[in-house]
Amino acid sequence: MNPTNPSITVLPLHIPTPTGKSPIHPVLLRDEDGYTLVDTGMIGQFAELESTLEGMNVSLSDIKRVIVTHQDIDHIGNLGALLDAIPGLEVWAHADEIPYLTGAQPLIKFTPERRAMLPAPILALADQLLMQLPEINISRTLADGDILPLQGGTQVIHTPGHTPGHLCLYFGEQQFLLAADELRVVDDELVGPAPPATPDMPEALRSLKKLTGLKLDKVLCYHGGEYTKEPEQRIAELADNPEEA
Repeated sequence: MNPTNPSITVLPLHIPTPTGKSPIHPVLLRDEDGYTLVDTGMIGQFAELESTLEGMNVSLSDIKRVIVTHQDIDHIGNLGALLDAIPGLEVWAHADEIPYLTGAQPLIKFTPERRAMLPAPILALADQLLMQLPEINISRTLADGDILPLQGGTQVIHTPGHTPGHLCLYFGEQQFLLAADELRVVDDELVGPAPPATPDMPEALRSLKKLTGLKLDKVLCYHGGEYTKEPEQRIAELADNPEEA
């Protein structure tokens, strides 16, 4: 593996649901020093994740670090498996997520009701992940405004509300916003975070203002995928009129 040019690749993963497969969008960054995975997919998707990477001629050992946008189980689902498979894998996350990612506090939304919705094999993997959390070492604590040495300079934007340490990533050279769960694409329109999955919706809506003023050609939402129809204008509309988000 000898990457010579930065690149951003969206990984096509899917979560099984009662109505079919729901796509999610982890991202793989290629830089001179190796690969960075942004979010890891849902519990039970490790084989799909590994197969997807192999299809891109990327082996697990090529991945140097994982950036966790937030603690939700469909974002950290394969973190434990990746740590087992890749010695020395770095984990980067916002400071406000660290107590949850290291097991000091329970995951906010992994409630008994959510547990009851999981099939027994997936629940077993979830419990295994929870037992691994206290062993996780956070290699780099991220803060709002940090410029990461990735893709020519990647800006960390702290957007609390969906979770306390939820973050977005802005790739200035590409005019590309990785919005995680702060934004979604629903019926081809860009909208705000999902209220049922957002414990502090007022804070999440206030966080939208932190995404205004960015030069944007494209937004990627973990749920819903890419949005390219004047994203700067649409985000400004949502920030100014949160009732429409």
